[in-house]
Amino acid sequence: WYWQKEKRDPYVKFMEANYPPGFSYEDFGPLFTAEFFDPNQWADVLKASGAKYVVLTSKHHEGFTLWGSKYSWNWNAVDVGPKRDLVAELATSVRNRTDLHFGLYHSLFEWFNPLFLEDATNVFKTRKFPTSKSLPELYEIVTKYQPEIIWSDGNGNAPDTYWNSTGFLAWLYNDSPVRDTVVTNDRWGVGSICTHGGFYTCSDRYNPGHLLPHKWENCMTIDRRSWGYRRNAQLDDYLTIEDLVKELVETVSCGGNLLMNIGPTHDGRIAVIFEERLKQMGAWLKVNGEAIYGTKPWRAQNDTLTPDVWYTFSPKEGRVNAIFLNWPASRTLELGEPQAKPGETQVKLVGYKDLLKWVALGEKGIVIVLPQLTPKQLPCQWGWTLQLTGIN
Repeated sequence: WYWQKEKRDPYVKFMEANYPPGFSYEDFGPLFTAEFFDPNQWADVLKASGAKYVVLTSKHHEGFTLWGSKYSWNWNAVDVGPKRDLVAELATSVRNRTDLHFGLYHSLFEWFNPLFLEDATNVFKTRKFPTSKSLPELYEIVTKYQPEIIWSDGNGNAPDTYWNSTGFLAWLYNDSPVRDTVVTNDRWGVGSICTHGGFYTCSDRYNPGHLLPHKWENCMTIDRRSWGYRRNAQLDDYLTIEDLVKELVETVSCGGNLLMNIGPTHDGRIAVIFEERLKQMGAWLKVNGEAIYGTKPWRAQNDTLTPDVWYTFSPKEGRVNAIFLNWPASRTLELGEPQAKPGETQVKLVGYKDLLKWVALGEKGIVIVLPQLTPKQLPCQWGWTLQLTGIN
């Protein structure tokens, strides 16, 4: 897109300097080799991250499918490059080795597909592209791989009527093999984003910081600058685990899910830095998962007195979880939101055995005394959870 459509100078120059004259985007096909792709190792890393679902990009805006689609002749991973059905391999490994829900991302439009460009020229009065390419692919991946999440993207500035999104979704929810389990997002044509769909995505890297009335997802990337793999990325370009824990906690407290993107390499590897971030997140969730999984938003999302304190509510246990991101030097944490009840309220630090001492701050608010711990004794290194029971 930057090289051939927008013709951005650095991209054009890079291609001229590093590739033979007349090299086309299609010539990258055979260079996508995936020789190190080990779906079992991927599944193990995904499981270790503490994630509950995974969404693989089955086809992005340039139309190359990661399965041997009969609607993408000679422009798919079975005919060109890896010569493997990457969707099938990952789906099998994820299902055999983990309890993650397997999902697929699919781009409705394709930047340079001549049929799409013809329809666009006709102001979408003709529908050659969706009927011969996009919709058949969607039916194909659902029937073949039975994904439990369909993550649609790339409306190409065309309305949902052009894509026949409602027709496809009616089939998906009523007649498809995943009709009882499938979940979809909100990118099904102009005007549908943040308005229709099982969960809203609203925009990339969406984090409103307040409660939304509908289930939503924050889809963001560990590499601040790219959704794909960048060979020239610097360490500073990657979010730290502290950044990611903060993103997760803010998102969940406001009723959202976090979709954390990683870009694999052309030879099929999850780069070591991504693997480390995923495993760090898994280590954090091993300790603090009760404050995340199966929770609902509380009446307050963040604290009014102390910054970087976010709340979730565990309905089964009737418990308020206060996740604080900075360990106070004074060892006392003031919370402005909880209304404590003398003789009833109990405060526990997750990963520490004894109950904590606390004092009520009048009608509303509580001061909690944290234990004196060495760095090695801390339950985890980034972000800690207080469990409050017997709170008004």
